[in-house]
Amino acid sequence: MSTFVRTALLLAVSLVTVAWQAVQLVDLSQRALGRMDGEVTVPGLRGDVRVLRDRWGIPHIYAASADDLFFAQGYVAAQDRLWQMEIWRRTGEGRLAEILGPQAVGRDRVARLLKYRGPMDQTELASYHPEGRRLLTAFMNGVNAFISTHADNLPVEFLLTGVKPQPWTLETLTLRQVTFGDATSELQLARSVAALGAEEANRRRNPDPWDALQVPAGLDVSAITEEVVAATRAETGRLPVPEILPTYRSLAARAIDQRSSMTERATADPEAVFEPGSNNWVVSGSMSTTGKPVVANDPHREVTLPSLRYIFHLIAPGWNVIGASEPPFVGIAVGHNDRVAWGLTIVGTDQHDVYVEEINPADANQVRWRGGWEPLRIVREQIAVKGQAPQSVELKFSRHGPIFYEDRARHRAYALRSALLEPGTGAYLAGLRLSQARDCRQFLDSAMYWKSPSENLICGDVDGNISWQASALTPTRKGWVGRLPVPGGGDFEWQGFRQDLPREINPDRGFIATANHNIQPKGYAPPIMFKNADVRFERITRLLQLLTPGRKYSLEDHQRMQHDAFSLRAAADLPRFKGWTASDPDVERGRAMLANWDGVYQRDSAAAALYETWRQVTGRRATDDTASTTDGQASPEDSLSQAVTRLRGSQGRDWSAWRWGRMHTRTFPHPFVRAFDLPTVERAGGAGTVAADGATYREILDVSNWDNSLGSNVPGQSGQPGSPYYGNLLPLWTDNKYFPLAFSKAAVDGNAEHRLTLKSR
Repeated sequence: MSTFVRTALLLAVSLVTVAWQAVQLVDLSQRALGRMDGEVTVPGLRGDVRVLRDRWGIPHIYAASADDLFFAQGYVAAQDRLWQMEIWRRTGEGRLAEILGPQAVGRDRVARLLKYRGPMDQTELASYHPEGRRLLTAFMNGVNAFISTHADNLPVEFLLTGVKPQPWTLETLTLRQVTFGDATSELQLARSVAALGAEEANRRRNPDPWDALQVPAGLDVSAITEEVVAATRAETGRLPVPEILPTYRSLAARAIDQRSSMTERATADPEAVFEPGSNNWVVSGSMSTTGKPVVANDPHREVTLPSLRYIFHLIAPGWNVIGASEPPFVGIAVGHNDRVAWGLTIVGTDQHDVYVEEINPADANQVRWRGGWEPLRIVREQIAVKGQAPQSVELKFSRHGPIFYEDRARHRAYALRSALLEPGTGAYLAGLRLSQARDCRQFLDSAMYWKSPSENLICGDVDGNISWQASALTPTRKGWVGRLPVPGGGDFEWQGFRQDLPREINPDRGFIATANHNIQPKGYAPPIMFKNADVRFERITRLLQLLTPGRKYSLEDHQRMQHDAFSLRAAADLPRFKGWTASDPDVERGRAMLANWDGVYQRDSAAAALYETWRQVTGRRATDDTASTTDGQASPEDSLSQAVTRLRGSQGRDWSAWRWGRMHTRTFPHPFVRAFDLPTVERAGGAGTVAADGATYREILDVSNWDNSLGSNVPGQSGQPGSPYYGNLLPLWTDNKYFPLAFSKAAVDGNAEHRLTLKSR
């Protein structure tokens, strides 16, 4: 037998083996799927609950009481997303090292350092909803009911790894976001001041609104080292994949993805740039072909498998609301009830400050406070580590918050004051209040309980009102604005929290739009945040071109706007390629292509691919707004020649095969099982357009007829491989299509594919 034949046979056997292993893995995953039809007895329910899943995988949950409704929501969430919920929980609790090993200890330490340590009392729980304790307890009990009744048939990830989910608690549901907020930005600006001086550092920041940038009295910016800045990034390290049990290693040997990181996401082009960016707008009836407001929202976050968001429809006395939520999936964070629709985008409110504490040279556990010394609070904990002995960690806290870096040589400690460590700042949980708002005025009052994350909450109601509230728990700073770290000795303290946050109702222009821009009205002071003043190429600038007072917009118009791929940056650059002729025929061909391009980032656009490659050649990454500057050393012809050469190398010599989609892809890898990956897709938009990256969930909500409302959620509702709803929504998302958000009983019944009754004992 020849070497060639032998090699071919071995390859064929290998491929068959891999295929068979993949089939066996899929079979294991399908055995673990939760029931979607028939009846199942669930201990803890007070009455029967009906769960109708429609053809797109959305569960419509009908219950006779709020207790059973939220119990069932917890149960259904666990059916579809328990592995995702488990990883989310362990990330927030600082317990990843238990399943991932020593590489996760640093991440766990930061999570514990930034953990909310207040009591689960009414100040905390009633902030989310007057019946917050009842509703959260019901959801918690539903999750635990699924875990206990499926202990021998958990989702396939638990089977492969041997990880055992523990009972959920109220502390689990109210976990805070593990974030340093803008602490990194404060420290980096301080280092820039030390290197350049306050005036030049401020000029480069170009703050909006304008602020003269004064260094706080007593702050030594030269003492802030890069190590201090790096300490605020400690939570972003790469994580290993979970270890597979010996029982399944041979089965999964070729199907398990040996990625070095659970969070690693491959792209088709290593130089591709992705820019997430949320948009929302609401038009009044005067600007709508329906005669009633329309709310459009595409909140952008990381595109993941499974989706970050899950769509529910919750129906019980006092509750009839549909929309999306994020882990832990309690209630609805964004959507509509029978009278009010709402959407959200990040405001960027400054909810964090860095305090530089002076350490007592005679006692490293004391810091300066109003002329004396006071002790730090010290918490010692054990972090369980897979395959090793537990590691002890010592966590220190000043009156301002957790100490994230100690500079013993300079007798300084850096503490994070975070609004997220205050009661009521569990992310998105205030959606429970919004879900019961009856009009846009009441919505504004409910939005003041939304403390985290900072969001532009827009509203449209059946009475024709539209409104907006910039929501977040916002510190009151008197005499300073929070752009730089401050000394911790007592001269720069928060004075409670602000109640004068920007809002608007029924503006004369007939619409409200936000896109992560500076939403502060002119003259509003003191600022709640600072943005960059250059908005020439920002999404809000494009939205204000698309939304014209006096014009009427259809639902189809809103769809087109959400997927608008026109680049303001490109439009500003395209004149560079007009009025001259290149000496090289290929460069001339490229110049003509760009000179005649419309600036729209379509998937099949060769011009968009060439232009973005030119930006990379000239150092103009997609986050660079300096399109009006010169190209540096290279002439337009030279830089375009380099771009043509580079694109020919990456996409081939056939110009007809060039397209933006090959540079702008989204992958959907399972965290560690290659057999469960979904296909990579090419995308239009991105690169700073309204159709930016990260819109895993979209909604267009028709207040005049809720059944006309549209949504999308990628890649599917279920996180369980083998489920029909694991990747069924990916083709729609790929082609910028929506599905209806069935709301009326008739619409729900007409689209129901599965009917499950959760029976009480």
